[in-house]
Amino acid sequence: MNIEIMPHALCGTVPAISSKSDAHRLLIAAALADQPTVLSCNVLSEDIRATAECLRALGASIEYGENEIKVTPIARDTVETVQLDCGESGSTLRFLLPVVSALGKNGVFSGKGRLPERPVTDLRNAMGEHGVTFSPPWVFPIETKGQLTAGKFTLKGNVSSQYVTGLLFALPLLPDDSEIELLPPVESKAYIDMTLSTLHTFGITVETAENTYKIRGGQAYKSPETVMVDGDWSNAAFFLTAGALGAPVTVTGLNLRSVQGDKAILDVLVKMGAKIEVDGDAVTVSPAPLKGVQIDASGIPDLVPILSVAAAACETGATTVTNAARLRIKECDRLAADNECLTNMGVVCAETDDGLVIWGGEGIRGGDVFGFNDHRMVMSMAIAATVAREKTTIREAQAVRKSYPHFFADFEKLGGNANVLDIDG
Repeated sequence: MNIEIMPHALCGTVPAISSKSDAHRLLIAAALADQPTVLSCNVLSEDIRATAECLRALGASIEYGENEIKVTPIARDTVETVQLDCGESGSTLRFLLPVVSALGKNGVFSGKGRLPERPVTDLRNAMGEHGVTFSPPWVFPIETKGQLTAGKFTLKGNVSSQYVTGLLFALPLLPDDSEIELLPPVESKAYIDMTLSTLHTFGITVETAENTYKIRGGQAYKSPETVMVDGDWSNAAFFLTAGALGAPVTVTGLNLRSVQGDKAILDVLVKMGAKIEVDGDAVTVSPAPLKGVQIDASGIPDLVPILSVAAAACETGATTVTNAARLRIKECDRLAADNECLTNMGVVCAETDDGLVIWGGEGIRGGDVFGFNDHRMVMSMAIAATVAREKTTIREAQAVRKSYPHFFADFEKLGGNANVLDIDG
């Protein structure tokens, strides 16, 4: 799907969609629980469906209702080998690899897009030291065999917090105690905190110290019966940033007490000069002259694409993004993609080993950009297009289905002018 966007500042109010990151975690915990759980969830993105359908393959019952998902726990006497299609969701793959082995099942994990290229080496090695055998490295689908055993797991803290989350879900199911040690530096800790919050909601206790997590074996997941998926700060960031660039935008349904790391979007926008107002669960961002800043992306890698757009719209100064090397192994190489897209739109920028430098002052011209089959790249460039001087064409815009299927519907509710040129995916 290719989309043409004419410049027009967004303005108005839009509700936050349910957090993809929170939904993944709640779905898995619900599938491991003692009784059914109903999740209040106002969006069914491709990634959320991938996790839900994998849990169904494991033996859970998944029922989709209006703005809710009912999960009946996994029946433990299901088939010995399970076929799990993870779609393009790295979270689904990395979260469920340890869970499947903890349940004593063999797994065949398939997927598409760039998922076969996304690394799981450190997680494979850690699980391999604890009873699980894998098909050869870099062969896809990934096949696992054997029962995961308890003990000490040591992982690098700057590779993927998703490895830690998968183990945190799996290890309470084992009969003996376990410990996870993260070697510093530890990045994206907020995502680990989100997992710990989910575990607490389902009655699982984890003893935490600096870079260490001790998990008692033989625990049971206890359903809260109903639970609401948090509003998504990661996806709200696109429209909140639009408010800083053109006209005030309000996003409702956001929890300022959320453990989601991407609520840091507000801190960065304020640092750039934007105006922020909070009224209950409604956050309003209004424009003001913006200036370039320094951004350490180690804890907020998913915000880099949209923050680079804010940087391009700054009236003065350069913005330097550092500690973002992990973006090279996302749905695309986001550093290279960001640099290419912004350059095509007339922005002066440069790619570094672990980040970007974007010079403000020249504004955004507009142009023809590729979506790289990456939802965050498409949404970021759509926001850039609203304040460009000329029209922008985004190719492969259907990638938004991965996390925010109705992004362009909300975009138009806020006054955006998006014209579908053709539907090719």
